Amino acid sequence: MDVYEVRGHLDVITEELTLSEDDEKASDEDAFVLVQETHTSDVFCDQCNTLTHKSAAAHAQHRTITLNVAAQQIKDELSICSSKLSEKIVEMENFASNLEEIFITVEENFGRQEQNLEQHYNEVLQTLSQRHDKLAAELDEQKKKKLELLYGELLDCGQTLDTSKQLIERAQKVHRSQDKRAFLQAVMPIIKRVEQFAKKEVNVKLGVSLDFEAPTADLTEVKQMMNSINVLPAPSAPVMNPQMVNSATDSSLRVCWSLFSDDTVEFYELHWRLISDDCSLETTQEVCQLKVKETHCTVCDLLPNAQYELWVTATNTTGISPSSERAVYMTVPFPPVIKPRECVNSLDTALIRWESGNTNPVESYTLEFQETNTDRNCITTESIVAIPSCECLVQLQPWKQYVIHVRAVNIGGQSARSESINIATTGTFFHLLEETAHPSLSLSADGLTMFYLDEDLPLSHMTFSDNTFARCVAVLGDLVPVRGQYYWEIEVDETTEFRIGVAYEDTQRNSYLGGNNTSWCMRHILTPSRHKYEFLHNGWTPDIRITVPPLRIGVFLDCARGILSFYNAALQQHLYTFSCHFLHTVHPCFALDNPGAMMLCTGTPTPAYITQH
Repeated sequence: MDVYEVRGHLDVITEELTLSEDDEKASDEDAFVLVQETHTSDVFCDQCNTLTHKSAAAHAQHRTITLNVAAQQIKDELSICSSKLSEKIVEMENFASNLEEIFITVEENFGRQEQNLEQHYNEVLQTLSQRHDKLAAELDEQKKKKLELLYGELLDCGQTLDTSKQLIERAQKVHRSQDKRAFLQAVMPIIKRVEQFAKKEVNVKLGVSLDFEAPTADLTEVKQMMNSINVLPAPSAPVMNPQMVNSATDSSLRVCWSLFSDDTVEFYELHWRLISDDCSLETTQEVCQLKVKETHCTVCDLLPNAQYELWVTATNTTGISPSSERAVYMTVPFPPVIKPRECVNSLDTALIRWESGNTNPVESYTLEFQETNTDRNCITTESIVAIPSCECLVQLQPWKQYVIHVRAVNIGGQSARSESINIATTGTFFHLLEETAHPSLSLSADGLTMFYLDEDLPLSHMTFSDNTFARCVAVLGDLVPVRGQYYWEIEVDETTEFRIGVAYEDTQRNSYLGGNNTSWCMRHILTPSRHKYEFLHNGWTPDIRITVPPLRIGVFLDCARGILSFYNAALQQHLYTFSCHFLHTVHPCFALDNPGAMMLCTGTPTPAYITQH
């Protein structure tokens, strides 16, 4: 049975399962109609799994349930069975997909092996043909040389025979002469020539060997070629392993893969490319590759908090495997950047804010806070994990010193620690919110001092937004959004006209502080005759006279009790207390009604005369 037959059987099983579910639904409906019509079987015996009457004696000792409960239980069981069958079908379909991949790989390996064998044998035959032609040429050369030597010897023998015949003929002719005188004169030269020729040795031995030297055929190369014919199949497609926890840094990935079977592999080629959110750049991303011997590799020089697509091929002497399925790995993020100007805290709570430090979004953040002693040694370490945004509210212990770090986390792991921030829970720490400041108001670099310069800027040079104060030269401060106790102080000059207090975040930006029902403040007005102080809320103030102008004003806010109190901090003198029910969290607010300066003092512990009041 091949893969396609398995696929066919799976389709048939799926279709039968669907039909059986439809039949069950139809039978349930028919049974429900039948029960409604008969009204005779109104209970279900749980032990016998059958319908019965309430008064049936055979089932009197059995557990019976109502038809609705029984039908629901059976439907639940059918749903569970159906889910299991669906899971089986999905599992079989995945197995069939794997079989298809293996089937295709086997066919490809066979084709490559067949082509490889044909190529090797063609090379062997070509080499043998070349050896045959060379040896045949050598034999032909030997034949030619032997024939030339034999022909030379044959000519020498013929010349000797001709000379001998000529001497014999002349001797016979002289011998037949009757003139003795003439005979003697003629015979003497002949006798001398015959004697000379007789003394000459005639070589009657064959000077040419009739045997041919068998040329030695060096078939070493052919044997090597025959031995190099690889009977191993090309490797199957490797399998990329999912990314492991803590297997990445912000610039590297450790990648692992495996094989389906015991394939012989000479080396692997790992390929990777950056996955970009910009679809237009997807096809232009450079594909990098690396050749390795093992089934793991560390890829370096990558971008932080970035996704990379990776795939691998295996190679042996037969050929190259198909590519593995592509896996997505991710480098860990850059460390976040804590924003000290935006971090605030009170006696028992701190709000830490930071920037991601990464171009792409991260999965979450982890905040680590360590309690330290006076020698800056770490005492305890705690962590808050799975923080979804770039801020975290931390519950701390009063009168302690803490060192806080933040890490960014994604699927690849967690980043290195951010730069630390030191938090002391000895008082209230916050900064002024520059984005809320009136354009005529300037803030110092540390965010704690505000200036209202003498020169008035023309409206054309002012830039307003929905969050900046437009009428009152004011600014808001940033408090921990917890309904706790806070204390801060403000230093002013005796001639400065100001407003200080608290306001809701959405207080009207085109009205004066204290002139609406969303702000509460203390106001100083310098008149020709005296210093006038008002405690304003919704435009109303009680008639209160302060004889000594406070130059260092303490503000105590208890959100839970609904108390906002003002003090002359230098004299430890209570000035006024608002008793109000704060519906939302409030922000410190500050305003200058004439040119001057005002300095915010944070981190000051709440004085005992206030807490004991």
